[in-house]
Amino acid sequence: MTSYLRQKLQSFQIGSSPSDSENVKQEEEEEPNCENRDEIEQSKIGIVRALVQAHDPSFKDVDDLMIRRFLRARDLDVEKALSMLLKYLNWRKEFVPNGFISPSEIPNDLAQNKLFIQGHDKTGRPIAVVFAARHRATSVDEFKRFVTFTLDKICARMPSGHEKFTAIADLEGWGYVNSDIRGYLAALSILQDCYPERLGKLFIIHVPYIFMTAWKMIYPFIDKNTKKKIIFVENKKLQSTLLQDIDVSQLPEAFGGKLTLVPVQDC
Repeated sequence: MTSYLRQKLQSFQIGSSPSDSENVKQEEEEEPNCENRDEIEQSKIGIVRALVQAHDPSFKDVDDLMIRRFLRARDLDVEKALSMLLKYLNWRKEFVPNGFISPSEIPNDLAQNKLFIQGHDKTGRPIAVVFAARHRATSVDEFKRFVTFTLDKICARMPSGHEKFTAIADLEGWGYVNSDIRGYLAALSILQDCYPERLGKLFIIHVPYIFMTAWKMIYPFIDKNTKKKIIFVENKKLQSTLLQDIDVSQLPEAFGGKLTLVPVQDC
């Protein structure tokens, strides 16, 4: 964070009375009730918004929900959330200059026919399904564009009032030819740093033993909030586990449900 923004942040803090600061700290430590927590969040959203606009007036269209997601991703720490949000906004301006990724920019990844979006879980979250054994490493830049394209598609399908999605990663048939650690880490970085608080739950199914070698390399880079959302499902409990969160009418046919999967590019 620049020294200018640090001074602006300090000015917000100085503007609060000592008793207010102590109360906020005490409330956070004592897990405030919903009403107080909402008030604290809303106050911090206002601070972050002012600091973002002070940094770059062109970022004036950032909405409250986005700011709140970045705050929650950093446990309501204003300085950390602001740094994360500014990094994202600058990345978006540079990496997605047209505001979207075109299918023509990711032909190799789309040709693998590995990612689909269809249905909603019981809370209304859209469902994404990836077949990992269809993945072959492309250039890291193309794969980053593919991940961004996919996440934008998923977010666009979220019903009003929803900010998260559910994902199913099917690893049946996965082997070393599919192992793409650089690509996996790039995807993880984009998800965590650029789309925080978007993943609601990730079911990893049909896990081959060989995959755990790659998992051990990836796991240290997964933040604590994301780790809580990952569920490895036993084969014998596959359908019963998925049906706890997804109605059979919304479950893909591949997993015993009734929906036909739709490729991400056709959504």
